[in-house]
Amino acid sequence: MAGEKELKKQRFDNDAAASLMKELRTTYASGKTKSYEWRVAQLKGIAMLVSEKENEIVEALYTDLSKPETEAHVTEISMAKSACNHALKDLKQWMKPEKVKGSILTFPSSAEIVSEPLGVVLVIAPWNYPFLLAIDPVIGAIAAGNAVVLKPSEVSPATSSFFAKYLEEYVDRSAVRVVEGNVDETTALLEQNWDKIFYTGNGKVGRIIMAAAAKHLTPVVLELGGKSPLIVDSNVNLEVAARRIVAGKWGSNSGQTCVSPDYIITTKAFAPTLIDAMKNTLEQFFGKDPKESKDMSRIVNSNHFARLTQLLDEDKVSSKIIHGGQRDEKRLYISPTILLDAPEDSKIMNEEIFGPLLPIVTVDKVENSFDVINSKPKPLAAYLFSNNKKLEEEFVSTISAGGMLINDTIVHLANPSLPFGGVGESGTGSYHGKFSFEAFSHKKAVLHRGFGGDAPMRYPPYTPAKQRLLKALLEGSIFGIIRALIGWPRV
Repeated sequence: MAGEKELKKQRFDNDAAASLMKELRTTYASGKTKSYEWRVAQLKGIAMLVSEKENEIVEALYTDLSKPETEAHVTEISMAKSACNHALKDLKQWMKPEKVKGSILTFPSSAEIVSEPLGVVLVIAPWNYPFLLAIDPVIGAIAAGNAVVLKPSEVSPATSSFFAKYLEEYVDRSAVRVVEGNVDETTALLEQNWDKIFYTGNGKVGRIIMAAAAKHLTPVVLELGGKSPLIVDSNVNLEVAARRIVAGKWGSNSGQTCVSPDYIITTKAFAPTLIDAMKNTLEQFFGKDPKESKDMSRIVNSNHFARLTQLLDEDKVSSKIIHGGQRDEKRLYISPTILLDAPEDSKIMNEEIFGPLLPIVTVDKVENSFDVINSKPKPLAAYLFSNNKKLEEEFVSTISAGGMLINDTIVHLANPSLPFGGVGESGTGSYHGKFSFEAFSHKKAVLHRGFGGDAPMRYPPYTPAKQRLLKALLEGSIFGIIRALIGWPRV
């Protein structure tokens, strides 16, 4: 009985969420999070956390995803350090008010845009890059001067526990908190009136997040996914293209990546050549038996293993496997798998794969690829491999995607000068670098005027002369203003 009472007392429910929100509102209202010094101190704390706890981060990522150490450093730890250092380096510049031009209607005056924090924000992180995709938006929220709650994914419990154990030791706990849990805890958090919600995950949950946010008119950033296409023209450096495709699909979290190529489109004539190159590259990277490779992650859990298996075992799909297809449920392993011309109405061609399965769609001409892509919801990323500049220009102008990359895969995420985000069903809003700061800031318009230059024409009574001058000012007509001032008749 005592144990049950203690469990009930510790459970994170709506009351606990409301209490947490009240604490953070009090902290934010004190103004402490708005100062440059506070923001820098928190960012330095996060940088120290990443440096001092590298081994623990690697261990957590291996526990959750069997993520190889090199991959953990390259795709999560190093990128987190980079995000933190980038914010520390440029924060003062980001915080400066932006001077803008004045207007003849408000002359004399000066104008500026001031970035102010939104307030108390919620970050809901995913499981596939459970460290980076949790800490990266938190860095942006802190840089912008907000109080923030991080909800790590319960699907990656070791990384979630890492954040719960260590993050609040390195930052100001009165303004930065971690809440662990699953659906119940997330639901309790979503009942609160946040100033912004940042969610990374799938579209199904994204709709739930948006519906909950709508109750309070809370703005959201939704980093979702979709079926990111990859077009391969025959006019390429085949060896380099094969390496970059294989690395982007299977060398990064075994395809469990939101911008991982979801399907390839190439011509019927070129497909056999491309497939042979990819098979050779897979063997070079992971050996004859990829299951024994130390450089390949595993499927995150049995539920996702079953989901991927169902995609492969669909009657109309299983016969389309031309490479791979092996699986080991005990080790949560599915081999790198290539399929050729799976039916358009199959699940694998309509659902985001998020795993080591790669369908290839063939067309008569590479230009027909655009129609295939545009017949589907807008993807988070789109890729083209080609030396044809005209085809590249058509690709950029014809395809709508969150972002795109020519002659490589996924590495556009590493450029902090580019916004990362989706469009349409692949998401809304963006972040990375200064865009993370802006995602958690309000751009406040500020106009400064003195008491001089008070024009009588703006006040009643509105004589015909005043009306002419006001109309000319509103229309921005310099000649109209001159005519009104000297009394010329309007032509």
